[in-house]
Amino acid sequence: MLIKTYGSAVQGVDATTITIEVNIDKGITWSLVGLPDSAVKESQQRIDAALSNTGYKIPGKKITINMAPADIRKEGSAYDLTIAMGILAASGQITSERVGEYVIMGELALDGALRPVKGILPIAIQARKEQFKGIILPKQNAMEAAIVSDLQILGASNISEVIAHFEGPEMIEPTVFDTRMAFNNAVDAFEVDFSDVKGQENIKRALEIAAAGGHNVILIGPPGAGKTMLAKRLPTILPSMNLNEALETTKIHSVAGKTNEGTGLITARPFRSPHHTISDVALVGGGGYPQPGEISLAHNGVLFLDELPEFKRTVLEVMRQPMEERKVTISRARFSVDYPAAFMLVASMNPCPCGFYNHPEKDCVCPPGVVQKYLNKISGPLLDRIDIHIEVTPVHFEELSDKRLSEASAAVRERVMTSRHVQEKRFESAENIHCNAQMSKQMITAHCTLDDTSQGLLKKAMERLGLSARAYDRILKVARTIADLDASQSIGTEHIAEAIQFRSLDRNDWAG
Repeated sequence: MLIKTYGSAVQGVDATTITIEVNIDKGITWSLVGLPDSAVKESQQRIDAALSNTGYKIPGKKITINMAPADIRKEGSAYDLTIAMGILAASGQITSERVGEYVIMGELALDGALRPVKGILPIAIQARKEQFKGIILPKQNAMEAAIVSDLQILGASNISEVIAHFEGPEMIEPTVFDTRMAFNNAVDAFEVDFSDVKGQENIKRALEIAAAGGHNVILIGPPGAGKTMLAKRLPTILPSMNLNEALETTKIHSVAGKTNEGTGLITARPFRSPHHTISDVALVGGGGYPQPGEISLAHNGVLFLDELPEFKRTVLEVMRQPMEERKVTISRARFSVDYPAAFMLVASMNPCPCGFYNHPEKDCVCPPGVVQKYLNKISGPLLDRIDIHIEVTPVHFEELSDKRLSEASAAVRERVMTSRHVQEKRFESAENIHCNAQMSKQMITAHCTLDDTSQGLLKKAMERLGLSARAYDRILKVARTIADLDASQSIGTEHIAEAIQFRSLDRNDWAG
């Protein structure tokens, strides 16, 4: 008897429906075909034990299982339940009329319990698109799948519950999740706030400008100056995620298996802070079976690289193209997958190996030339993609002991969102351009015009400070954002003057 059940394979951040054809005939063999990997091939032992421990069995006949389409590689243990239900239906141990109405996914334990699987959100989205009645999956994944409306989400603890659902009378209770209400209740819920930060008003101003224009930032300062603390609070002043961004972010985390059980939707902008020993594949994604990397997990949020010069140069260089294109393409001989990677880069570094170069109170003990050598660990093309360079100085005792609260993140975020609305209107006719940091050369010419006084100030600054040509466009972009924050249609001398301050590493005399 031939029975078809349905599972799903995730490629990139999208899913493809897999048809599991189970045919039982005379003979005694087990054949599993359709490009399965080792984990799928090992399902026979898990299914055999799980069925035996729940009062069922694999029939001693010729069992042929085909996973179609056969040219897509099937990976992981998520097909255990799909294959098991196909075998039970094909052998007549359960009724088979309704098995094909559902996408069925889940890893089986030897006692029949169901273990959670990765990538449930894109699987549920694809199931709704193909008009399946519902999806049967482990209970731990139910809240994540329930983000998708107009689809029955049936979360089961073990295979016995799934069998009972088809045999009756005990039907699995569908999981219901009000996505919009959950999003509205949880959006902008942060554990940290800008009001926690004492002093550092110039750094807060720089981060506000960065958030308003989507600019990448590098913070340079001695140990303990507050670089990491400030960076961790940047997501609290970024514009709130809309529901589409939340779904897109949750989808990537679902594929990587990074969603928390019971929470379902990711409502806060991600903040990813990988250690400097990370490999290039872990950062941008890939591997034998491609998975999203840290830059994709930071999509719609912030990627924080602490101690930037300590990262391997090859790791930093692979970020250059994704930073420009806001996506990363992983190519293999048989296929290629795209992962979104629209993130804000925030980096921090000590000014030198000892950490005290340019310190107002402590002396640097590094030998001559070491500061420049330390800075040279970061390539010019990467620095070219960072708009704002800001030096962080230590906070004095008087500021640390001040009991007054600083300005809260919510107040800063209001100004940032007002500026972003101006930019959205400005770029409404441009495809995939949403903020000032993404402007092309032609857009800079059109939207960053200067009067003679401002032009003269910029010329004088570039000559005196020895600023590079690449700094010119960056200064104009940042000045445009500062003008937007001031609700100014034109860029004034005060906007140019402030933007020039944010190019510390471009100065010829910075490293001595």
